Amino acid sequence: MTRSKWMASIALVFAVSTLLAACGGAPQQAGAGSASQTGTTTGASSQAEQGGEITYALATSPDSLDPHRSGLAVAVRAFRTIYDSLVVQLPDNTIKPWLATDWTVSPDGKSYTFKLRKDVKFHDGTPFNAEAVKYSFDRIIDPATKAANATALLRPYKSSEIIDDYTIKLNLETPSVAFLGNLSQAMLGIVSPTAAKQYGDQFGKNPVGTGPFKFVKWVDNSEIRVERNPDYSWGPELVVNKGQSYLDAITFKIIPEEATRIGSVQSGQVTAAETVPPQNVVSIKSDAKLQLLQVNTGGLPYTLFFNQGRAPWNDVKARQAVQYAVDIDSIVKTLYLGTYQRAWSPLAPNMFGYDASLEGSIKPDLDKANRLLDELGWVKGADGIREKDGKKLTLHYVDGSPNREKRNDIAAIIQQQLKKAGIAVEIEITKDVQTVVYTNRAYDLYGNSQVNSDPAALNSFYHTPAPGARQTLSNLSDPELDQLLEQGVVEADPAKRKEIYKKVQRYIIDNAVILPVYIFPYTVGAAKSLNGLKFDALGYPLFNDVWVSKK
Repeated sequence: MTRSKWMASIALVFAVSTLLAACGGAPQQAGAGSASQTGTTTGASSQAEQGGEITYALATSPDSLDPHRSGLAVAVRAFRTIYDSLVVQLPDNTIKPWLATDWTVSPDGKSYTFKLRKDVKFHDGTPFNAEAVKYSFDRIIDPATKAANATALLRPYKSSEIIDDYTIKLNLETPSVAFLGNLSQAMLGIVSPTAAKQYGDQFGKNPVGTGPFKFVKWVDNSEIRVERNPDYSWGPELVVNKGQSYLDAITFKIIPEEATRIGSVQSGQVTAAETVPPQNVVSIKSDAKLQLLQVNTGGLPYTLFFNQGRAPWNDVKARQAVQYAVDIDSIVKTLYLGTYQRAWSPLAPNMFGYDASLEGSIKPDLDKANRLLDELGWVKGADGIREKDGKKLTLHYVDGSPNREKRNDIAAIIQQQLKKAGIAVEIEITKDVQTVVYTNRAYDLYGNSQVNSDPAALNSFYHTPAPGARQTLSNLSDPELDQLLEQGVVEADPAKRKEIYKKVQRYIIDNAVILPVYIFPYTVGAAKSLNGLKFDALGYPLFNDVWVSKK
């Protein structure tokens, strides 16, 4: 099958997966000081001025600058400057060449053969070639790497064959409609084999890629600095400037405290600041010196997962009681002042296969919550908290620190709401989510989200893990759901695939596996002097076209 024929079918699958909310085509320029759903600052490329630096304030610290080991979206915002991918996904969801110039797909859909660019070098001077691609992908699936989200994105990759220096064949366990689009994501960026071998576990602090910027330094909990790659000349179709960046350097400042971060952009101490809180949106938009950019991210919305490995939350009635006792609408409106959209599904509304019929399907009903708990034998005690067999009905709610996107505040409101149903909520705010949640599994409710381009992302959250693999957040295992998720990955007919994912979403909501909370709008406040900032199809910032007005 030729690339053009395969792309025709892939384009059909992704056509309805509009990853930029309210955007039906290529990115448009945002007016000065206005919010943009497509996310482009003003300033045409022909007017670009060479030189200068910017500072970009991040809301949290990246976990690693190793794309294969990182599990955080904030890290991608920094390391997308350092690494390139084989292909690029455009806002209309078509897939175009990047480090790969062309590709063909086998008739059974289980192997991809890529032709690679011959003019690319890594920042350390070593050549980009088929060996580097094989090394990167084999490294991801090697258990010793302890890869994070990259593993799920690369599935069902199993091996590579080097045909020649600039031709590589990727072999899959099974066909995957999502595979080609996933290759465009930064977490599957190509790393320098030489540097990765040299630095080992410290590669995340010494990253080397082929991107438009080279890594300079990372001061823990303070800043990350990258400088222009003077040899860069292979930018993707997503950007206007295919060559070396206009900027000399970018410093990513790590400023978790909201007031400090926003104050820094308002005072001019930083050029741009991400994750503008709802209460500051109006002031940023009305400030003549600033502009506001906003784009809804695709993937999995911020979602609270019940741990079904712990009683009584392994009982669907107990989970449904919480589902009815919690008023998500009230929480979202109270905390986000109309700037965030409420979530109803395990998928964001701009994802392929999103089931809009779920909107409004679950309404708060305290009486129904109480009836369900009564049926389970939980009786309210003198203090209003339910008891059974001498035990209090307690829900252990874990969340991370710092208070990202007011998630700690969500926990506090839910604590008050569930008290009315006789459920005691213990809130644990921790800096060590990895140990508490992923190692010790010591939670009843925990929230997470994921930026992604395809509903196949649901597999890593809801499919039964392979033997020996890490448990999902929900600890769910159901052959019926597993079968649907497996069908969704391989089904090439868009209409059939959409119906599969509607069934998946309905199952998850009907069985109260989760509490969907909000759709995250990535919002950036920036100085008017900043020009050319764009966002990719997932909502990550791109700096290739960025330049600074010197007037």
